[in-house]
Order: sequence, then C-alpha cells, then structure tokens
Amino acid sequence: KYKNPERVVLTQEEIDTLIAKDFKIKRLEEVRDVFVFCCYTGFSYSDVFNFEHNALSRGIDGEHWLSANRQKTGVKESVPLLPVAYEVVMKYRDHEECLAKNKLLPVNTNQRYNGYLKEIADICGIDKKLTTHIARHTFATTITLTNGVPIETVSAMLGHSSIRTTQIYAKVVEKKVSEDMLSLKEKLYGAVSEKNSERKMG
Repeated sequence: KYKNPERVVLTQEEIDTLIAKDFKIKRLEEVRDVFVFCCYTGFSYSDVFNFEHNALSRGIDGEHWLSANRQKTGVKESVPLLPVAYEVVMKYRDHEECLAKNKLLPVNTNQRYNGYLKEIADICGIDKKLTTHIARHTFATTITLTNGVPIETVSAMLGHSSIRTTQIYAKVVEKKVSEDMLSLKEKLYGAVSEKNSERKMG
C-alpha cells in the first residue's frame, strides 16, 4: 500500500525570517530571493530556471501573471504574482546576468542552488533541509490553503492534472480546519451559549 511521504513546509514565521535576513554575500542573497519567489508562486526549480526575461504577461484582471507548461505533466500552470514575488522580479529586471542570458531570475544549477540553500538555512537558524521542492510545498500549504484559498484554485495554479494530487497537502492544514470549525461553532452555538450562560447566572 502506497503511503504519501510527510512533506516538509516552512511556516510563515520562517518565510518572514528568510525575507528579513540581510545577506552580505551576493550569491546567497540571489538564491534566497529565488527560493522566496518559489514559495510565493509554487513554480518548480526547472520552471523558474527556464523563464525568459520577458515572461510576465497581463492576466484578464490586469495583474501580472506567469505561465508555464509543467515538464512533469504537460499541464499549464498559471499564477498571478503576489506582491512579494513581483518585487523579486523587479529587483532583477536590470540584472547583468539575467539580461545576458535572457533569464527572468538569476538561477544557479540545481546542485549549487540546493547547496546554497543549506547554507542559508544555517544562517537563518531554520532547522529544516531547504530544497527546491520545499518552496513548492510551502506555496501549496502555508501561502494558499492555510489562508483559505480553495483547493481547486491551488490545484490549477500548481498545474496538477488531478485534484487528488493536490489533496496530499490537505493534511498539512489542520490549523486552518480548526479555525474554520471554531468559527462555525461560534456562528451555530455562540448566541445560544451566551443565552444559556445568562439563564444559569440568573
């Protein structure tokens, strides 16, 4: 019987720590920025590596979007950029290497990228093995599902061919389920509980 592996994700606090860290070494700052970009878009390493300099497009809502056909499934993955991700793109708009290589972001080879991520985790005091996959998992859980984005929408943005693939992330968001049920409990029984309390006190 197949058992889904536990997926490591970053908390919002850990993401904020990464963003706030002032790196003195340029290569670490660039890798951190690319990793944060992936956390806020859900794109895989290969997608970001292949994005060309002018990959941004305007969506039907007038906002900036990024689209790619997933190498793994061939399904189109389209994501409107959140402000954090857009800021990263703008930061490297005139980057010498990006202009020379026609790249959206300065992305290293996968081996070097993961090596630098380990260094970044140590510097930031994050006791998790940062990899290219963790950023995608973090987008699915901490950034979207935990904040109430419907699983159908998350599935479309991740380019999943089946919503069953996206459901592997659902167990990571127990916190969101708990909050929703507490809210429902308050709506259903809050007023009743207050009345019962008044009666008991009377």
